Amino acid sequence: MRDETPEQPAPLRSGYTTGSCATATSLAAARLLLTGEPGEIAEIVLPKGQHVPMRLEFCRLAIAADGERIAEAGTIKDAGDDPDVTHGALVFARVRLVSEPGVTFRAGPGVGTVTRAGLTLPVGEPAINPVPRQMMTQHLVVLAARHAYRGGFEVTIGVEGGEALALKTMNPRLGILGGLSILGTTGIVRPFSCSAYIASIHQGIDVARANGYTHLAACTGNASEDAMRAHYGLPDIALIEMGDFVGAVLKHMKRAPVERLSICGGFGKLSKLAAGHLDLHSRNSSIDLERLAAWGAAHGADAALQAAMRAANTSQQALGLAQAQQVPLGDIVCEHALAVAREIVPPEVTVEIFAIDRQGNFVGAAR
Repeated sequence: MRDETPEQPAPLRSGYTTGSCATATSLAAARLLLTGEPGEIAEIVLPKGQHVPMRLEFCRLAIAADGERIAEAGTIKDAGDDPDVTHGALVFARVRLVSEPGVTFRAGPGVGTVTRAGLTLPVGEPAINPVPRQMMTQHLVVLAARHAYRGGFEVTIGVEGGEALALKTMNPRLGILGGLSILGTTGIVRPFSCSAYIASIHQGIDVARANGYTHLAACTGNASEDAMRAHYGLPDIALIEMGDFVGAVLKHMKRAPVERLSICGGFGKLSKLAAGHLDLHSRNSSIDLERLAAWGAAHGADAALQAAMRAANTSQQALGLAQAQQVPLGDIVCEHALAVAREIVPPEVTVEIFAIDRQGNFVGAAR
């Protein structure tokens, strides 16, 4: 369990990706097979050249089910201060020597397998992304040369409890089944960088397109997903969990357009998009009650209603006040949000916006 956040803010601590963990553990296991030296530390070189020593939980010889000698090593994933579901998980590698030069990869317990087209890996491959594969291969090739070893390596990567952890990620929706993905492009987890989330949004869009879906619904959360599922009967693969990153969806349409894009979210979040914000998180944008009151005024809200809206505690309260006087604030916000989206999304993509209340009911739409 993570420590509580300190009262005095401190610089956020970076961590290491599952790809870095897989590299360190596969290197340690292979080194044990070639030298007989178990070691407590595996030093790896990250893609940008940083040398990183990683502590091992274990490094030992073992016998595989087929009687072959293997080595296995494990390390605890440290994501720093990033809210990563794999923080604290045991990442391990099992390595065996094979006669054919090169490195082959296998999915061990807790690592998923690709079952749908549209990802960077072919269907049937273990969900070990290209950069982690490259990192492991480079380290093992250097190790082999250092010890005049002319054969190859079979590397199996696993994550303890990974199958359960994967249910908290988008992997099942992306068609990565049986566990987690081994990820990383720099080897370092930047706290709250959100790059992994945005990458998963892009992957979700790419997978849906590759499987023939031309109507996608990007949703801010579970309630908006349920609303879109009920309204259109869309399958999970066509529902893109975008969270607060509506900009990631809209901008990706330039590279990966679809015929129809539905954006659905809570009224308050969509009021931020309507005001021109592409990151809807409260740390980066806030609800503008003054603007809501001004939009209401342009559609018939009298001075008293405008004042009440400006003084509202929440956007939902402002919406309720407007609805009580037949001012269609939900539709107004959706129209402004649609105008923002249309400035980004290519003209061949039909865009529509839906706003819901906290109960998941539609309170506004624009097409």
